[in-house]
Amino acid sequence: MTQRINLPEKLFDKTPYNIYQDEHFTVTTMQYDTGVAGLKISNNRGYIVILPFQGFMIWDAVFDQLSLKMASAFDKPYLGTQVTDTYGMFQFTSGVLASGTPSETDQHPLHGEYPMTKLDHIYLEFDQDNIIIGGEYEYVKGFGYHYRTHNTVIMHAASALIDIGLKVTNLSNYQTMPLQYLNHLNYCYVDGAMMTANIPENALKLRQSIPSHVKPTASWRTFNQALKASGEVVEVLDNGSRFDPEIVYMSTDLRPLVDRAVFKMSLPNGPTFVTSFNTKELPFVTRWLLNNPDQQVAAFAIPGTSHPDGYNAASQAGTLIYLAAGETQSFTVTTGIGE
Repeated sequence: MTQRINLPEKLFDKTPYNIYQDEHFTVTTMQYDTGVAGLKISNNRGYIVILPFQGFMIWDAVFDQLSLKMASAFDKPYLGTQVTDTYGMFQFTSGVLASGTPSETDQHPLHGEYPMTKLDHIYLEFDQDNIIIGGEYEYVKGFGYHYRTHNTVIMHAASALIDIGLKVTNLSNYQTMPLQYLNHLNYCYVDGAMMTANIPENALKLRQSIPSHVKPTASWRTFNQALKASGEVVEVLDNGSRFDPEIVYMSTDLRPLVDRAVFKMSLPNGPTFVTSFNTKELPFVTRWLLNNPDQQVAAFAIPGTSHPDGYNAASQAGTLIYLAAGETQSFTVTTGIGE
């Protein structure tokens, strides 16, 4: 029998408090000294920390004594209004009316309106072998769009894999709304790691454009041109200086290739990270590699409904989703350390 515990914001205090514990799970409410509320969910393999009132982002994921998240200048989450105010997380929701990096012609903020959203309602549901952390949010604007989101993260007993879910419902009585979404997973950079996938190598294409935030160096231009000329897809994280600034690959439509995409990153003499998803829900993937003294990230698979080039690029490419009045769209990604 599934049971539910509601978690009002007042439970999140600077003194950590275990609000639930059984033989498989411990759930702790907390608050960082920056004022950000955190929810720590642990099993016998490790833990995750969700920021329930800050976009429902997963700040950290630690399994088998290894933090899976990127390295950054942020040693803790900070309050803010845009995703760059606390860019050190393991995962966040990029969307949902627009996502990705805006072009000069786009009007939306970086990664859309959602990453720092304060959710309305947080809860736990649990049974013998699983625990669900859920959050709900209603967005409404006069003369604008009206939608509801339902975020979930499921942790399993004795497992280092989690399931990240998002459900979006158009609450308008008549108006169609656009939907664009990236499940932005920011994995750690580990020298010597090898990346593989169950798709053909040529399904990943090097990004051809140079966004405004990328400041090319002479050596980066040489490396980037060599990758363009050869069509090589970087599969091994060696010579990290080549990924400063970032190297980005974006996939072709994965739906004709596989029903379920499985991307892996195997650490030398260590575990294998895995990210898998249904390509009918999320037809595209982005690979983002960056290594400099301030940020190290090997986002070997960022699943999405489109490429991460902003709203207008998705509109022109025909990859925007349009939800009819009352329609719901759901997405699920499984990620963590492979069993």
